[in-house]
Amino acid sequence: MDKFPITKAGFENLKKELERLNRVDVPQNIKDIEEARAHGDISENAEYAAAKEQQSFIQGKIQEIQNNLATSVVIDLNNLSDEKVVFGTTVTIEDIDSGETTQYQLVGPFESDISKNKISVTSPIGKALIGKEIGEEVSFRTPGGTRSVEVLDITIER
Repeated sequence: MDKFPITKAGFENLKKELERLNRVDVPQNIKDIEEARAHGDISENAEYAAAKEQQSFIQGKIQEIQNNLATSVVIDLNNLSDEKVVFGTTVTIEDIDSGETTQYQLVGPFESDISKNKISVTSPIGKALIGKEIGEEVSFRTPGGTRSVEVLDITIER
């Protein structure tokens, strides 16, 4: 079984989500199913069908999170160096063509969230940036074509 890196914060967030599903969503779903059953014939009961579908979704999400937790390896960010781009570092890059700067934190696949500028080390840009130093240029393929960026800064959020 493959193991995937995750920050301590990312691991804790997964645990919190699992706890919320088990303590809030599952009991609420059970109530919804009971209420729908009380309305009579379940064969033509849209509320019952929706509640059962939600139950399946919740159980799937619980299994997914349990699997993610089981295959995660928490990486301690306290001992990282900011000399090279590695898992957990925040890197500022500049697009060679447009001059646009962007800052990303490199995280594991279970906690990547582009809206929060957290990208996976397994993504094309993440793979390309690993091991690079300030001043290095990096090229990588994206669905929109090949991009070239320069590493401007590397920091560590502890």
